[in-house]
Amino acid sequence: MNNYSIILPVRNGGEHVKECVKSILSQTYTQFNLLVLDNDSSDGTAEWITLLKDERIIIYPADKSLGIEDNWARIKDISKNEFITLIGHDDILQPDYLTVMDRLITKYPGASLYQAHFNYIDSCGKVTRPCKAMPEKQEPAEVLANFISGKTDIIGTGFMMRSKDYDELGGIPAYPSLLFADFELWINLAKKGFLAVAPENVFAFRVHQSTTTLSSDTIMLKAFEQFINFLYRLKAADTEMEKVITTNANALLDFYCQGFTSRLLRTSMRKRNRQKVKSVINKFKEFAQQLHPATDFKPLKNFTVRMALYIDSNSLTREIFLLFKRIYSKPFITR
Repeated sequence: MNNYSIILPVRNGGEHVKECVKSILSQTYTQFNLLVLDNDSSDGTAEWITLLKDERIIIYPADKSLGIEDNWARIKDISKNEFITLIGHDDILQPDYLTVMDRLITKYPGASLYQAHFNYIDSCGKVTRPCKAMPEKQEPAEVLANFISGKTDIIGTGFMMRSKDYDELGGIPAYPSLLFADFELWINLAKKGFLAVAPENVFAFRVHQSTTTLSSDTIMLKAFEQFINFLYRLKAADTEMEKVITTNANALLDFYCQGFTSRLLRTSMRKRNRQKVKSVINKFKEFAQQLHPATDFKPLKNFTVRMALYIDSNSLTREIFLLFKRIYSKPFITR
């Protein structure tokens, strides 16, 4: 039997972390431990987990309050079983998650990354939609193509990998607030072999006011720029990846340009750090030249981007839009 470590970095998990931990401890496959990286929680999270008195749980308290990047960086330095999976404190595993993943690993021992299908849930735990269907076996270039073209969903929870592979890569990359960091990690892990996907729906990923929606526009853009730089290096080092990136660059940039400009428009000027929609559009033009110099990327062909530029062009239309935004809002960047 394979041995697994489920790794849970957390800070002030509230009621969600209780639901998450209970779902982990309810696994029907028993050869696992739960490694909790508590980041100086002040809401009783660590105390509640300690009171469970479950021998499968090991808590690693931080010596001091850490940023999210530093807390997650600790993963590579702790003792882990052969296979690991990372979970957000507000996500949920179905009881057969490990059973399904163990069966998948047995079927595809040559894979370097494993995943299963899942549901998106809201802050109350209600299913909002299932993930997009994923092929059972994906070579590295296919993993990248499916992601940047939006054909499959990539999130931070549910992926399984070997500890040694994770450690050899240096752990999760140090992106600002870890935004887009998991994208780079999964692609690099897939490059070591291939991605195998179980058809069963065995966990839930919660979408609400998370790091993505709470991070500043500046941090979001810096993180995305770091991901673009990663794609640029990947393109330069691998001809197969280069073809995937140049083929799909416009679609990727168009999607995120729309998301970033819409998000910025929903932010009041005093919280923007002097950013304007026009400057974001210009930044995306630079990204396009970096990924595909011969591109005909034209962000203003996108109606939403064009309207964002118009609304942001003067204070009156901006204030009217913000008033409307207080009445109606929706999450940032979903595919």
